[in-house]
Amino acid sequence: MSTTPRSGRANDALRTIQFERGAVPYAEGSCMITTGNTRVLCTASVELSLPPWKKGSTSGWVTAEYSMLPRATHTRNSRERSKIGGRTQEIQRLIGRALRSAFDMELLGPRTILIDCDVLVADGGTRTAAITGAAVAVHDACSWLMREGHVSANPMRQLVAATSVGIIDGEPRLDLEYTEDVRADVDMNIVALEGGGLVEVQGTAEHNPFSRAELDRLVTLGTDGIAQLLKLQRAALA
Repeated sequence: MSTTPRSGRANDALRTIQFERGAVPYAEGSCMITTGNTRVLCTASVELSLPPWKKGSTSGWVTAEYSMLPRATHTRNSRERSKIGGRTQEIQRLIGRALRSAFDMELLGPRTILIDCDVLVADGGTRTAAITGAAVAVHDACSWLMREGHVSANPMRQLVAATSVGIIDGEPRLDLEYTEDVRADVDMNIVALEGGGLVEVQGTAEHNPFSRAELDRLVTLGTDGIAQLLKLQRAALA
């Protein structure tokens, strides 16, 4: 693998990752994740009820909301007040799907976990950082449920994490920074579970199509990176 400098990292290296658990004292679970310069505050709030559309069900629900502060980016973005943009909706759904894949909803029972992911600083990989940080917050929320006697066992069966990969100047790279993301020939987000199963692979060619061999190489690069993230999550939760 090439070691062309990119903020001092090899192409197959993650940025420096930090998890700060309990970043919000009032939430049942919370985590500030920092990956390079990107910072996302993730909270997991427990409601001991279900949304109206699931009324009467015995299984639980996990859902997510995502937002970005106006000056999280290089230029100010307007707040999404009356209408949520398409990109935000897509990311919220991705985070929700990713976290639900890690759950036994019957064990969660008629309860809801609401995830909020707020981007404080955006330097690439905000959606993947949100998933990775939210998993830690949700794990702590599930520990709260067990401590309070609401569930008999942890309904979160395993952790889930995500990272980005891409092809820049013909080279596959892991965990793209903003300056890489904006000029990538291929940009891909990968989500996987602790057990090894893939949850989501979102890949797009920006200029030239990519080959099946390149796809396989990117998925391998991404899942190797996710394996490192999962170890870091476990260390943070220890």
